[in-house]
Amino acid sequence: MEIIKIIGLGLITTILIVIMRQQKPEIAIYLSIAAGVIILTLVLSRISDMIDIFQDLAAKANVNMLYLGMVLKVLGITYVTEFGVQICKDAGESAVASKVEFAGKVFILVLAIPLLGAVFDYIVKLIP
Repeated sequence: MEIIKIIGLGLITTILIVIMRQQKPEIAIYLSIAAGVIILTLVLSRISDMIDIFQDLAAKANVNMLYLGMVLKVLGITYVTEFGVQICKDAGESAVASKVEFAGKVFILVLAIPLLGAVFDYIVKLIP
């Protein structure tokens, strides 16, 4: 099971980071980033499987692929932003982490504007 590998990698990296943080804190940050990238790489195949399932479901439900694309982009921004925020927090930079989080929210809002416009158009069509 892949999750066992990921959990094992996370635990081993955490132990190494705790040990390294006492002696060389800058290396501990690099270890954290490297572990995050490796875990993200291991999860990417599962993410592509999930996207394929969403596309099949959207096609069966006659959902416009443009909307599905927006939802997937929002999910991607959310996960990447959270990844960046956690790296910043691990480095002790909570102020930078909050700025990264804010930027992610702004990008999600920008992506949602066309969807909100479509919803408003639909509402206007329903009102006589």
